[in-house]
Amino acid sequence: MGELEDLRKENEELKKEIEKLKSIHITRKKSMSEKAMHGNLMSRAPFGYQISDGKLIPAQNFREIEEIFEAFLNNNLSLRTLAEKHNLSVNGLKKILKNFTYIGKIKFNNQIHEGTHQPIVSSTLFNHVQNKLERLGIR
Repeated sequence: MGELEDLRKENEELKKEIEKLKSIHITRKKSMSEKAMHGNLMSRAPFGYQISDGKLIPAQNFREIEEIFEAFLNNNLSLRTLAEKHNLSVNGLKKILKNFTYIGKIKFNNQIHEGTHQPIVSSTLFNHVQNKLERLGIR
């Protein structure tokens, strides 16, 4: 009987620990959502940007981002060829091409918010690239 009682006690402690972790997760996610709603980035600076004084600003290589978008849109290069040209992985290239940060927006929790940072790519160019990605079935 003692072993069964010990297991029940341990089970109750584990349930309490799980509830505590859930509460922390919910609090953290709410805090991050508020940051996103105010246009602030939650992660590290994406390629082409840097963080200076807590603000996201274009890095020295920011022009390379526009080159990547234009090359993808205007040339019939494979993703692999374009990725190799810029010393990126194919997945890294796809993340760049789909990243709303480059048009001055913040995407968090499947919601898009106006960012406080300077865009690197025009919305028009970004949207044309999204249309081409969709047409080609690239996810």
